[in-house]
Amino acid sequence: MTHASLKMLAGAAIALMLASTPALASDKSSSSDQQKAAPLYPNATRKEPKLDLTDKKEQEALNKGLDAAQANNKDEATQILQPLADSAKSKYVQAMAMQGLARVHAINNDVPGGIDLLKRSLDNGVMPNDAYFQLEFELATFYVLNQQYQPAIDTVEKWRAEGKKETPESYALEGEAYYRMQKYPESIAALKKAQSMTDKPDPRWNQLLLLDYNDSGQKDKAAEIANQQVSSTPTDPNSFHNALSLDIQMQKYPDALKLMEQGKEKGLLTTESDYVTMAKLYLNVAQDSSTQDPSVDSEKAVQVLQEGMSKGVVKSSAENYVLMGDAHMIGGDGNAAADSYKKAVPLSSDGEAAYKAGVALVTQNEYSAAKPLLQQAISKGVKHKGKAYMALAQANVGLKDKAAAATAVMEAEKDPETAAQAKKWLKDANIGG
Repeated sequence: MTHASLKMLAGAAIALMLASTPALASDKSSSSDQQKAAPLYPNATRKEPKLDLTDKKEQEALNKGLDAAQANNKDEATQILQPLADSAKSKYVQAMAMQGLARVHAINNDVPGGIDLLKRSLDNGVMPNDAYFQLEFELATFYVLNQQYQPAIDTVEKWRAEGKKETPESYALEGEAYYRMQKYPESIAALKKAQSMTDKPDPRWNQLLLLDYNDSGQKDKAAEIANQQVSSTPTDPNSFHNALSLDIQMQKYPDALKLMEQGKEKGLLTTESDYVTMAKLYLNVAQDSSTQDPSVDSEKAVQVLQEGMSKGVVKSSAENYVLMGDAHMIGGDGNAAADSYKKAVPLSSDGEAAYKAGVALVTQNEYSAAKPLLQQAISKGVKHKGKAYMALAQANVGLKDKAAAATAVMEAEKDPETAAQAKKWLKDANIGG
């Protein structure tokens, strides 16, 4: 039994990279008010260059262009910033314009172009430390987005060494990069470091830790994190699905079912996969149960599927009608099972649904109804052809057509899976050699 993969988390985790990036640096940092403010990197080893910003019009244009880039207004930002990056009098203005354009490239899914611009901006040299180190951290972020994980790690470590600054976000970025490189111990250490540095860690760091533990085979620790997330955010669908996926991976089906029942009460079952998974969990418990009548849980499986269909969430597909039929069969209601299987027959590309419907009817001694379904199943193709012929033989016996039964059994004899059973039948019936 499977559920939505935890790898879905990996795609979500990458989002924390841009989310962790500071707002775009602005040339407002050169204003007298900003100059009086405490520097962000007071112990940096880099010597701050002298700014060359003298043109008020360039300063105003840069501010307007950076604001447009921050607001994701790509066209306006490009229109304003590109001329500044190309030919501004101030090298500082050129550098900051390139940073804004780098963001525009990222919005346009051109991360390599953004990396090139950020590197050129850093190489420019005329930036105060606050702006310089912000851009360097942003470059590390872009490297992760471009799947250049070792350069990302190298850049963020250089950022720490030269800027003499440590932040939880920098370790989280490193943890993401190490995870992508499948260096799980290093990723775990970095993420734990990030969490230890703040009393309000980003919940997505826990998601990355969960992935680290899961992918490195430490599923018990992954499950522990997932359960903590469910406890702390009981109505969060991501936490719910993370814990559910791990319970299913670890084959803790009763725990998974209990979690789904709680999730259902909170309205967390919203997709076809949710309803189908819950139905399958009920069937698993029904088949393995030694403490109660299997029909109790099999009926719950049917009800879940019917509820999903009534809401329009679960499709009326061959697979889902077959699953409903399986639930009825496990619960011992052959007629109801046959009805569900028959709904699947016209939707099926092979004869499996017809075969199951025929078998269900045979168990109810409905031989006349079973026979054409079994014949249709064989004609459309089934995985276990010999078994289909043996079921057809059983239907013919019920109809007191011994010759037709013998013909079906002789066909079953050709299938290695049912050859021995067929030979015994023919011998007992004194047919053949």
